[in-house]
Amino acid sequence: MLKAERKVASPLLEICVDNVEGLFAAIEGGADRIELCSALSVGGLTPSYGFMELAGRQAVPVMAMIRPRAGGFIYSTEEVEIMKADIDAARAAGLAGIVLGAATLDNRLDRNNLTLLCRHAEGMDLTLHRAFDVVENQSDALEMAVDLGFSRILTSGGKPTALEGKAVLAQLIDQSAGRISIMPGAGIRPSNAQALLLGLSVYELHASCSMRFTEENKQLLDLSFAAKEMLKTDAATVKELKSIFQNAFQSSEAVS
Repeated sequence: MLKAERKVASPLLEICVDNVEGLFAAIEGGADRIELCSALSVGGLTPSYGFMELAGRQAVPVMAMIRPRAGGFIYSTEEVEIMKADIDAARAAGLAGIVLGAATLDNRLDRNNLTLLCRHAEGMDLTLHRAFDVVENQSDALEMAVDLGFSRILTSGGKPTALEGKAVLAQLIDQSAGRISIMPGAGIRPSNAQALLLGLSVYELHASCSMRFTEENKQLLDLSFAAKEMLKTDAATVKELKSIFQNAFQSSEAVS
């Protein structure tokens, strides 16, 4: 692993959740950090203030997703103002940091809006989310993320899953040279984590550790209050993935 990365004594597993049950399942499973969202079915949106406040009272560090709507990452002036207010809410709730991103029409990171938002979040931990995966030049985007003060980039290497983007992730890790953490995310499960982590020098990993379940309440389905198949965070899966990550990290440290 890179010298700058050896400062980390142990790997860090971040679990994304979008409801109270998922929050406590992630904590029970041993998550090292929580990404707090609503609507994970569309990639995660800003959680409610009440949810932030509850999460802020837990012992595990929590990062709030700051994303005002589903869809792309090109934001209007009014949407940026909403994001600022949501950053204020995350700070008031005592959360460790925020997760955000913004892009331009020509498929670059939006330096102007990201500068405004990062300044507004001064003193909070910053994650650049997977808006990074839609930019045309990820090498340039990485340098901008470093300049703006982000601690990490959550990315699948621009692919649908992190495993598919492994080669790009390796390139980004080399370019980062320890200046910023490259945190793989998207489709990571205990069943594929070893294949992803083999030869990949990362010390932060992002996953949902969710399990599918079938909604049996016909009235809820008929009234469109629930989907037939839904996902929920599974504590046992969190625990299993964390063990795999720790073992891979220790093996990598022993080799280096």
